[in-house]
Amino acid sequence: MGEKQEEKKEILIIDDEPEFASTLKGALESDVCEVVTASTKQEAQEMMKTINPDLVILGTLSPRGEAFAMHQWLREDPKTKDLPIIVMDAPPEKQLVKGWRRDEAALMEAEDYVAKPIEPGALASRAQSILDKATKRIRVLIVDDHSVVRDGIRSVLELQSDIEVVGQAENGKESVDKVGELSPDIVIMDIVMPEMNGLEATKQIYKKYPKTRVVMLSQYDDEENILAAEKLGAYGFIPKRAASSQLVNAIRAVHYVGKRLERPTPASG
Repeated sequence: MGEKQEEKKEILIIDDEPEFASTLKGALESDVCEVVTASTKQEAQEMMKTINPDLVILGTLSPRGEAFAMHQWLREDPKTKDLPIIVMDAPPEKQLVKGWRRDEAALMEAEDYVAKPIEPGALASRAQSILDKATKRIRVLIVDDHSVVRDGIRSVLELQSDIEVVGQAENGKESVDKVGELSPDIVIMDIVMPEMNGLEATKQIYKKYPKTRVVMLSQYDDEENILAAEKLGAYGFIPKRAASSQLVNAIRAVHYVGKRLERPTPASG
């Protein structure tokens, strides 16, 4: 009840021509695609702290060199280095003002390259083609104060072609910091840890980074912890004793359809 049925694709348009960006946004938006826009490099970088787009359309920016600088920033950041990009260069008459230089073009790493003027509908078609081909992996952060547990979970997840372990943390405080650094889709979170426990970390992540979803993982599968985890924003609770059989399916269910996991049966006695 109230579950999200399908994860919308998200596209970020970075372009300093508001009218063109607005028209392109209209051509791209649909029931399965959300579009956001930024008109400067700084605005785009700020937005990337809170969004995790599936595709970036990198258009024209002034002064010349700003679009290339944005491209380099995306490619150097671990969170966005594999993000599909369409580069949309300036028209011939504006090349000297805000077009790509030859030495910049030689360093371009993009899925597609176009130059203005281009019909928004034609560009939307190219964008959809890239989205259809892209197989974006689920980014997972593992949080547990025991390295043997983290390594065990990692070894299971690394066998999955659609899951990428982007980092590990050994306490709640470190997990909050790493969510800010790495923008994982899913956090696998233990409860009892030093410095900050998993419940407090979940509360902070839910408040600061609402797009990241937390799945609790612990041997403490009692009713009190289950209720506390749910109230603080966790998407589900998996007892460690059942992790090997349920963890992968839980990650996919939470990520792809926003499904909240069924409560485990509390341990008796």
